Amino acid sequence: MIIDYAAWLNLVLRWLHVITGIAWIGASFYFVWLDNSLTAPSAAEKKEGVTGELWAVHGGGFYNPKKYAVAPAHMPKHLHWFKWEAYFTWISGFSLLCLMYYYNANLYLIDPSKMALTPFQATFIGLSFIFGGWVFYDELCRSHIGQNNRLFGCVWFLSVTAGAYALCHIFSGRGAFIHVGAMLGTVMVANVFRIIIPNQKKVVAALLAGETPDPRLGAEAKQRSVHNNYMTLPVLLVMISNHYPMLYSVPHNWLVLAGLAAAAWPIRQFFNLKHKGDVNYWYPVAGALGIVIVAMFVSAQGSNPVSAIKGAVSPEEVRLIVRERCSACHSDMPTEAGFTTAPKGIEFDTMTEIKKYAPLIMMQAVDHDTMPLGNATHMTKEERAELGEGLKALTN
Repeated sequence: MIIDYAAWLNLVLRWLHVITGIAWIGASFYFVWLDNSLTAPSAAEKKEGVTGELWAVHGGGFYNPKKYAVAPAHMPKHLHWFKWEAYFTWISGFSLLCLMYYYNANLYLIDPSKMALTPFQATFIGLSFIFGGWVFYDELCRSHIGQNNRLFGCVWFLSVTAGAYALCHIFSGRGAFIHVGAMLGTVMVANVFRIIIPNQKKVVAALLAGETPDPRLGAEAKQRSVHNNYMTLPVLLVMISNHYPMLYSVPHNWLVLAGLAAAAWPIRQFFNLKHKGDVNYWYPVAGALGIVIVAMFVSAQGSNPVSAIKGAVSPEEVRLIVRERCSACHSDMPTEAGFTTAPKGIEFDTMTEIKKYAPLIMMQAVDHDTMPLGNATHMTKEERAELGEGLKALTN
């Protein structure tokens, strides 16, 4: 019995990443909703430092959460810390990044047509962007720019866009997108690990010592929490982007990513304001319009230019191109290192199979350069054009 340990490890890490990600994002969205939905407390509770409360019903029970301006007068016996969801989301995601993109850098990360890198060089560059992004973000927060949330948002968005531009000119489109997401995810979890939780611990320590906690600690943690709230949707976009080559395989893929991230802002803003009772449907309309504009932009870039083909391309020629350029992975006996079975069970060993998957081959190997991965088999533009013509003949 043969067990594909790499595939199982990939599954376990991806599953863990999704589970912990749901827990982290769910808690984050809940507390943003809670914070924006609080109502004025009673006079007696105001004297105790309560600034807002909420009555809610869920699962057959009634709940009455309250928020304090800084902290309660006395430390409660039991206090829950929301942190492990964030930590394990990052740990599982970073482990998956190492397994997929660093261990298999030649397949998923390196694009020789952009920059000829060794796996070590590519890994070093990737990690530099991921951790360097946090250093830059943190310094930006501590500067005078960080005192103005709107100004900060604009500068940070432009900075991330610049990072996306650089990454898309260094790595494969897929590898570049995942590194933008990893950079944002690292910023978010570092906010929890370096700012939010430490500040909360300082407040707790002050209470236990009978001192008045510094309100600036809560304000700083709140600011970072708000930043995380607005970065969530772009990070989720990156997590699913590898399933959509139309996003990362076009010439100006960094603009596509920036456009969709910008479109996510009014959508998130709509919900944040709605929680406060301010319903403005122009925000989701603006977000939807932004997505439509990006879709039109992607369509306008078109597919790979098709070279002139002399004469018809026979099924035998199609099969030969597929055998030489695609079957290293997509075969019942793959020869490409790292593959023991065909990805997603898609095999091109027979003409029947090639015809069955012709639309997929056309999209990923002809219209876009997403396959072969990293162009490991060195498929030329002429071969892509010939393959396209041959596949059209097969399916007509």
